[in-house]
Amino acid sequence: MKLSRQFTIFGGAIFCVVIFSLYLMLDRGHLDHPKNHRREGSFPQGQLSILQEKIDHLERLLAENNEIISNIRDSVINLSESVKDGQHSPEVINFNQGNFSEVLPLATAYLSVEPEDCQFASKIGSQASDVQMLKVYDILPFDNPDGGVWKQGFDITYDEHEWDDEPLQVFVVPHSHNDPGWLKTFDDYFRDQTQHILNNMVIKLQEDKGRKFMWSEISYFSKWWDGIDSQKKDAVKRLIEDGQFEIVTGGWVMPDEASPHYFALIDQLIEGHQWLEKALGVKPKSGWAIDPFGHSPTMAYLLKRAGFSNMLIQRVHYSVKKHLAAQKALEFSWRQNWDLGSDTDILCHMMPFYSYDVPHTCGPDPKICCQFDFKRLPGGRVSCPWRVPPEAIHTGNIQHR
Repeated sequence: MKLSRQFTIFGGAIFCVVIFSLYLMLDRGHLDHPKNHRREGSFPQGQLSILQEKIDHLERLLAENNEIISNIRDSVINLSESVKDGQHSPEVINFNQGNFSEVLPLATAYLSVEPEDCQFASKIGSQASDVQMLKVYDILPFDNPDGGVWKQGFDITYDEHEWDDEPLQVFVVPHSHNDPGWLKTFDDYFRDQTQHILNNMVIKLQEDKGRKFMWSEISYFSKWWDGIDSQKKDAVKRLIEDGQFEIVTGGWVMPDEASPHYFALIDQLIEGHQWLEKALGVKPKSGWAIDPFGHSPTMAYLLKRAGFSNMLIQRVHYSVKKHLAAQKALEFSWRQNWDLGSDTDILCHMMPFYSYDVPHTCGPDPKICCQFDFKRLPGGRVSCPWRVPPEAIHTGNIQHR
């Protein structure tokens, strides 16, 4: 208690010295101004009145300081007495986080806080997801080791005798990613590629009921829709009703998630969804974000609030992907950090490898995956960099393939 009083008196003395020093500096600056220079021995009456006003102001500040010091002293005395009695007044918050345990006085004239309001951090561990990304970032070295054929990924080692006789499940997700702006203009992309993709989609899905396709960028889709005839529009609506054609995310674009303000994210989502509702009566339920360079929890929150039930992401630092893969946590419920319950949970699938094309979404060996990429068949513009080309599958090689 003696130390607390000494600290209070010492603090008050420092405050007084600072105030008086500021007064001297201001007064000197005023008197040293060129306009205030007078003949030696003269002292204008106006400056005496200014000096008197400053002295009065300083006296008021000192009085206020004395009142503050008195309040602090009384608070310390009350606090010490309550601690001795084993009690805490309503004006005190006790923070116990790790090695930090300190009792702080709180002026109830400004803010009234109940102790349970400050237990947020202690509740997170028991109710939130098992993975807290802020902690993951702290433990990852981000050292970028050479992972063999995957470079940044895993070295491929496995025992072929460990495989059982159960058939391997392969999930093929036909889609087409169309940037409204990249190497070409929006109109050039549409003329050279996008319109042909959508036209062929309608043809190929009608040829085989087992085929499915999905699309996300409504800026392109709406432009294509405005240029097709009513017969093709009816065909698209039937494909949607039959579940062969699905709109995912449904934003005007597939937005960057790092730089835009959340207003822009909402605005482009509204633009796409309003068009879909008006033209097709469709409301997307699944998020599809394979090309934003980094993913924001804000986007996950917006999708959840827009009525989405699940989402997929791709471009994440490979150290993070390897860490989650080791924990078998590439599929998780994405929860906002501030959510104590599960209201913001949305099921999220993170693609495990480098990119979203066939060789880099199939695994574990990309050179084998590439052998089944029809886009890289011999004679095309692209090939497999592992020097083992794909083969067209027919009745003669289907057993081998």
